[in-house]
Amino acid sequence: MNPVTIIVIVLAIAAAVGGYFFGRRDGRQESQLRFEEHIRQTREKAEARLLELQEQQRDALRENTVEAARVRAALETEARERRQELKQQESRLQQKEEALERKIEGLERQERGLAQRGEELERQRASIETLRQQRMTELERVAGMSIEDARAELIHAAEDVARRQATLLAREIETRAREEAEAKAREIITLAIQRCASDQVSDITISVVPLPNDEMKGRIIGREGRNIRALESATGVDLVIDDTPDSVILSAFDPVRREIARIALTKLILDGRIHPARIEEMVAKAQQEVEQVVLEEGERACMEANITNVPLELVKLLGRLHFRTSYGQNVLNHSIEVSVLAATIAAELGADVNVCKMAGLLHDLGKAIDQEVEGPHHLISGEIARRFNRSPKVIHAIVAHHATETEPQSLEAAIVQAADAISAARPGARRETIDLYIKRLEALESIANSFKGVEKSFAIQAGREVRIIVKPEEVDEVAASQLANDVARKIEENMDYPGQIRVCVVRETRVVDYAK
Repeated sequence: MNPVTIIVIVLAIAAAVGGYFFGRRDGRQESQLRFEEHIRQTREKAEARLLELQEQQRDALRENTVEAARVRAALETEARERRQELKQQESRLQQKEEALERKIEGLERQERGLAQRGEELERQRASIETLRQQRMTELERVAGMSIEDARAELIHAAEDVARRQATLLAREIETRAREEAEAKAREIITLAIQRCASDQVSDITISVVPLPNDEMKGRIIGREGRNIRALESATGVDLVIDDTPDSVILSAFDPVRREIARIALTKLILDGRIHPARIEEMVAKAQQEVEQVVLEEGERACMEANITNVPLELVKLLGRLHFRTSYGQNVLNHSIEVSVLAATIAAELGADVNVCKMAGLLHDLGKAIDQEVEGPHHLISGEIARRFNRSPKVIHAIVAHHATETEPQSLEAAIVQAADAISAARPGARRETIDLYIKRLEALESIANSFKGVEKSFAIQAGREVRIIVKPEEVDEVAASQLANDVARKIEENMDYPGQIRVCVVRETRVVDYAK
């Protein structure tokens, strides 16, 4: 049903209902008139509204028709453009396809040409190989040696040339590096030594107690040896009373016990009253004196090394080193010296100064108890440092201060090792026994004589230099330089020695003729 018709029907029903209500109130006739008038007005309004709606509907229809025509025109234009674009793309694709076909044909022609050239090259290669074989055969016939022999001789000659050039270059680089390194090392070591003023004479620790007269020996021994037994039992030291005039020798591996026995025996000799009870009393007083000395020496060491907050037990262990010597060098003074040297070198090289100071002071601490604990002193020192909660860097530097057993893994460890070597190797610091000295000289000469071309060798300068005389017809100038380097490396690998050893190779050519 049309919407306009629906609206007219609704208005008519509304007019009828309205008229009905009006008729009941004003009377039948008046109601009828009003109802007719109302229906007429309503019909007129409905017709007017209907005309208005029809006009709006025609306008909307015209607008829709125009819009549809516009959209149709736009679609037709777009379709024509698409068709044109598709024709252009199809044309380009056809052109590309034709160009691709032409390229494929060209590539096929090139491939056929390359195949023909490859066959030609293969024929030429085979011809060249035949000619080379003929030439090599002719060369072998003329030279009188095979290809392998010629190749070996050529390689040997090239090796000789390369080795000579490498030796010359290595010697030049080594000389230049040594000059620069020695200058810098000399500067740093000189600065460190200037800041560490140490005695140039080794301490000599003796265990001999002087006596006023030989009669005192009998009093020390006592009736049936009771005095000497009491003294040995209280101190743990052996007393050697022999024909040596006016002296008694004390023998013990523990230097602290030996010092207690020396003090106690000296006091007994001065007092004159020597009997078991007096001996025990004097030994107890001597122990107190030695403990006090141990504490004072430990505190002195920490103060000179500029180290604080050291546990008391560690200070006492340091103080025990005051009575210990190594090759005549006082171990406590050596430890202080190593600490100062290591700190100075560390400051110059930018390393950890505190680690170097602490490790240098404690590196030989194991020598204080090495009579009581088994093992190398550097391992004992490291274990003591670990028990007193020292840092891992300090412990490693202590354990690695002997490079022959533990390689240094840090700059601080290398510095402590160098400082230890400087302190031990300086003139007057230590002394060697004659047996060790002779063995070291013999070992140096034996190493030098083990090389080919060596005629004679001499260990001189107290074992600080080995002079090697070579056979000039077997060793040339370049080989002499290489020989010096090889001997130095072998000495480093096979020997332990303080400081450094100079290796001097002498090559002399003498020409002798006679006038007749």
